[in-house]
Formats: sequence, structure tokens, C-alpha cells
Amino acid sequence: MDAALILRWLHIVGATVLLGTGAGIAFFMVMADRSKDTRIIAHTAGVVVIADWIFTATAVVLQPITGALLAMQVGWPLSEGWIVVSLALYVITGLFWLPVVWMQHKMRNLARAALERNEPLPVHYHKLYRAWFLCGFPAFLAVLAIVWLMIARPSIAWP
Repeated sequence: MDAALILRWLHIVGATVLLGTGAGIAFFMVMADRSKDTRIIAHTAGVVVIADWIFTATAVVLQPITGALLAMQVGWPLSEGWIVVSLALYVITGLFWLPVVWMQHKMRNLARAALERNEPLPVHYHKLYRAWFLCGFPAFLAVLAIVWLMIARPSIAWP
């Protein structure tokens, strides 16, 4: 098989995992929170944390590797405008994703503790949830933009 084809496939699968896991995690956390059921929230937050580590973190590490290898294989310089913009958006995504991961751990722990004590979710959980929700938008939009840049590879002037 063609090495460039394999790298493209791996890179597309990684992008799909990032986009799909991000959307799935967001959907399930929002639906759990809307239930107002501490048991559902605690369980879902636990699953979300696991999914983020297994799927998202793996893809986050492999994407730049497969992207760089693919660029070298195909002959795209990493200074190509669309690649530079993609990398900048990738960093922006990471700047929002890292706090989100931390918030998910905290929300999971707070929900589990409230469940064990048979208490309502604390105010801090709701504050974290709002921040988590707001951080998801720029990260998700940046990933969508990166996928578009990967497909369109527009000519972007870069100094």
C-alpha cells in the first residue's frame, strides 16, 4: 500500500475521533446535566472522563505526528499557510481542551461525592459546568475549521 494513503487514512480517522468524541462527550454531558439526576450525572461524567483519556487524548497525541509525517510524505512544507493556521487552531483547541479535562474530573468527583452523601450537587459543580460548556464552543469550532482546512487546503499567504 501507498504510505501517503495510509497516513491520510490515519490522519482522517484521528480527526474523526477528535470531532466525534468531542461532540459525543458534549452531548452526553449536556443531557446528563439536563436530567438534574445526580446519579446519572455522576455516572456520565465518569464515562466522559474515561472516553476523553482513551479516545481524545490518543488522537490529540497522534494527530500532529500523522500530520507531520503526511506533510513530509506528500511534500507539503510545514510553513504552508493552511498548515500554519491549522496548527495555530490546534493550539487554541488544546488551550480550551486541557481546562475542560480538568473540569470534567472535578465535576465527576463533585457529583460522586454528592451522590455518596445523598446531597444535591454543590454550587461549584454548576459553576464548573457552565465554564465547561462555554469552553466547548471555541474548541469545537476550531476543530471544525481544522477539518475544513485539511480538506480545502486553501492558499493562505504567510510571511
